Amino acid sequence: MTVIVIITIAVAILYDFLNGMNDAGNSIATIVGTNVLPPKLAVFWAASFNFIAFGIFYGSPVAHTIGRGIILPEIIKNDSIFVLCSLLGAGSWVLICARNGIPNSVSHALIGGLIGPALIKGGSTAVIFSGVFKIVIFIGLAPLFGFIIGYFFMNLTLLIWGKKPPLKIDRYFRVLQLISSAFFSLGHGGNDAQKTMGIILMLLIGTGFLPEGADVPIWVALTCYTAIAMGTLLGSGKIVKTLGKGLVHLKPIGGFCAETAGALTLFGVTLAGIPVSTTHTITGAIMGVGVTKRASCVKWKLAANIVVAWVLTIPASMAFSALIYFLLNLFI
Repeated sequence: MTVIVIITIAVAILYDFLNGMNDAGNSIATIVGTNVLPPKLAVFWAASFNFIAFGIFYGSPVAHTIGRGIILPEIIKNDSIFVLCSLLGAGSWVLICARNGIPNSVSHALIGGLIGPALIKGGSTAVIFSGVFKIVIFIGLAPLFGFIIGYFFMNLTLLIWGKKPPLKIDRYFRVLQLISSAFFSLGHGGNDAQKTMGIILMLLIGTGFLPEGADVPIWVALTCYTAIAMGTLLGSGKIVKTLGKGLVHLKPIGGFCAETAGALTLFGVTLAGIPVSTTHTITGAIMGVGVTKRASCVKWKLAANIVVAWVLTIPASMAFSALIYFLLNLFI
């Protein structure tokens, strides 16, 4: 069992790295799309604040939501391959989306990855539907909050700055966008690293390496924040192109408003212990900023493809993880 637990922790850290790599596009899309920073410097900037989030969000309840609020913790007791199958199933879907440049939710893939083996092992009674329902609701609410905040914040900013010379506006907001992107990366690191922390906590308690009710060990937290930061550093260029340049054409003032809207949303849900998708959040914020010009500024066909990926994420990762769990149980 110890060997499988070590392998599973390694896979969880790799998944956290993949999370950062996939979500790097979300963290730097606007700052690259507005040409405030070149991609290589932008990912370094975002990765730094992903790690700094450790000092701000270490005590966040998001890890406990993942570890205790999705499936019954006792379902994985003495089951060394449960979490491993969850991670492999979720990772399979994330890789499919990342290879095709489709923004997807690593967070919700992880939720589906947990539910799949739970249904195979314990049926519907093994799933905490109230917790899942809250997360599913925020699949819609997170981008909606991002959209609304982005829309109103952009209008307010234009009301204050709209009559100033465009070159002066760009000069100021190129600096302000560095700050807003830093805050968005803090929110990204704070919410997403906590999810892997929750998975590892669940594994260690379920296999008896930690007592019931234990908190996340500091070595787990530091490892997860480091992994997500390193993943961001090597992020996906295709997703940067999709969000930063493909969805809406942004200027620094729009990038600042979108990142601020995304950061405010992420800070709120993280403190509330709700795992959400940074992809969903920043996509909604970018669209909210875009429609302040006119609705046609948003490429709605591309937006529709993104939404389809969102809808499919949980059931697809459920199917992958359930199949992997079923097959591995035939041989182990």
